Amino acid sequence: MPDGKKPTTAELEILNVLWRLGPATVRQVHEELRRKRATGYTTVLKLMQIMTEKGLLKRDDSARAHLYRPAAGRGRTQRQMVRDLADRLFGGSAAALAIQALSNKPASRQELEEIRRMLDELERGGS
Repeated sequence: MPDGKKPTTAELEILNVLWRLGPATVRQVHEELRRKRATGYTTVLKLMQIMTEKGLLKRDDSARAHLYRPAAGRGRTQRQMVRDLADRLFGGSAAALAIQALSNKPASRQELEEIRRMLDELERGGS
């Protein structure tokens, strides 16, 4: 994700569709988004054009129907957005961010086990 080019909520919806489907046309993305709520084809097209200009999407125009794909993977985008959120809202504190996140939306037993495993690995010097 290019610096200063954070995706908006609507752009994140499109990225989530593309991360799930893989490379797709505007029509395919539009159909997926329309399953959740009414949205116009031209709105999706314009957003995807803007996202391409911002560097959030890559476009393959070698075929008649252009294929779009995310410029960065889901994990990379999530890490960058979480780092930015921690820096801007929590003074760079990962602990404060995690505590706030867990106090607002309790984790499942499985998620807590995963968090414990990660904490154990971090204590052992892993990454």
